[in-house]
Amino acid sequence: MNQIVPPRFLFRWSFTAKKLDHLPSTTGRLLDLPNDCALPSIGELDQHSDFALVKLAWNDRGLALSLTVSGKTRQPDCVASELLRSDGIRIWIDTRNTQTVHRATKFCHQFVLLPAGGGRKRTEPVVESLAVARAREETMLPAVELVQIQAESTTNGYWIDAWFPAEVFTGFDPATSPRLGFHYRVLDAELGDQTLAVGSEFPYDSDPSLWPTIELIA
Repeated sequence: MNQIVPPRFLFRWSFTAKKLDHLPSTTGRLLDLPNDCALPSIGELDQHSDFALVKLAWNDRGLALSLTVSGKTRQPDCVASELLRSDGIRIWIDTRNTQTVHRATKFCHQFVLLPAGGGRKRTEPVVESLAVARAREETMLPAVELVQIQAESTTNGYWIDAWFPAEVFTGFDPATSPRLGFHYRVLDAELGDQTLAVGSEFPYDSDPSLWPTIELIA
């Protein structure tokens, strides 16, 4: 039986991110987040199987994100000049978790991360910042050169580690605002789409009220 309203839209989702003071690492893998940092899979509610694992952590210096994609049979398709068509992840972050407005404020951010596609040989990972569609006000895009990113291909996919220092966000202040609005979309030409909560039937790319809440816990 077809459902008029997708099940994931029926809930106000809230997840947690742990505080890890040692991040980011200065040697070896940038993050290497433990399994208890993984965001839950809720795709089963819509009969979707997840192919990507997303982990979050934080400390007073910034926010850590790790993506692992598995189940691929070919290399990721990434071109730095075609961010929104390339394999990778888009994330949306609202440092004030404003759940009652439908257009982005100055506290809302959008980033695109690719496991490859950068550099002369198009083998280096890419991170870029984009304006949130239909934002209420124009804001300066953050300095993405401050973001640390590391990626590697595996036998059946790839992983990305990214460290976002507090300076790249407007309003990142865990002491007074310990809740973030957060949403992601993982795009893969071979495996399809995966989102944290609502999918493309809703305008999550421009409406912060559709983004789940991330509670920054100790």
